[in-house]
Amino acid sequence: MDNAQALRVLHEHLKSWRDRTWDELRARIGESHHCDIASESGTRYQVEVQVLWDDKPDGAIRVIGSIDDGGWRAFAPLTDSFILAPDGSFLGE
Repeated sequence: MDNAQALRVLHEHLKSWRDRTWDELRARIGESHHCDIASESGTRYQVEVQVLWDDKPDGAIRVIGSIDDGGWRAFAPLTDSFILAPDGSFLGE
C-alpha cells in the first residue's frame, strides 16, 4: 500500500467531516461509517470514520478516520483524527 497516497485520500475524505458543525457531529455519536474510495492511481481503499465523545458527553467530539487497502494493512490501518469543541474550534491544532 502506498502510505502517502492513502493518507492523502483519508485527509481528503475527512475534510467533509471537518466541515460539519458540532451539532451535526453530535447527532452521529457512536456511529461508524464505511466507504470504498478509489485514488487517482485507481487503487481502492476502505475508509472507516467513527464519531465519539473525546472525554465526556456534551463535550468535545473526536472523529477518527482509518484507511487500508484490504490487504494486511487492514490489521493495522493508517489513521487520522480531529477533535471539535462545542464552540466550533478544533482542539490541538
